[in-house]
Amino acid sequence: MAQGATGKKARPLSPHLSIWRWGPAMFTSIMHRVSGNGLAVVGLGALLCWLGTLAAGPEAYAKYAAFAVSPLGRIIFVGISWAYFNHLCSGLRHLLMDIGGGFEVKTNNMWSILTHVFGVALTVAFWAILLLR
Repeated sequence: MAQGATGKKARPLSPHLSIWRWGPAMFTSIMHRVSGNGLAVVGLGALLCWLGTLAAGPEAYAKYAAFAVSPLGRIIFVGISWAYFNHLCSGLRHLLMDIGGGFEVKTNNMWSILTHVFGVALTVAFWAILLLR
């Protein structure tokens, strides 16, 4: 490590990654970013394709609708809906923390885990409602 102006070893400006221990809050933070970026890229792409085929006419829209109900289309749309619900639950967790709650380690870890449980549960409920009506 480089010598500082005082002759002592310069300390890093931020903690090095090797001292961090993985935990639920860290995983939730990363997944919040992943789901947000997934919504921005894949969700926006799906929306723009839908609007483009809607504007292009019935034949183009029929192709999009056929793709949407295909196995690959279902995987993509389930992924988009999971990203939405996961991002929503994680955002509500952040809102709770922004107003001053949930900073205790046990509470933070519990809400971090429940964020993912609620995200999956809401996705399953959403698709159950869509497919079973």
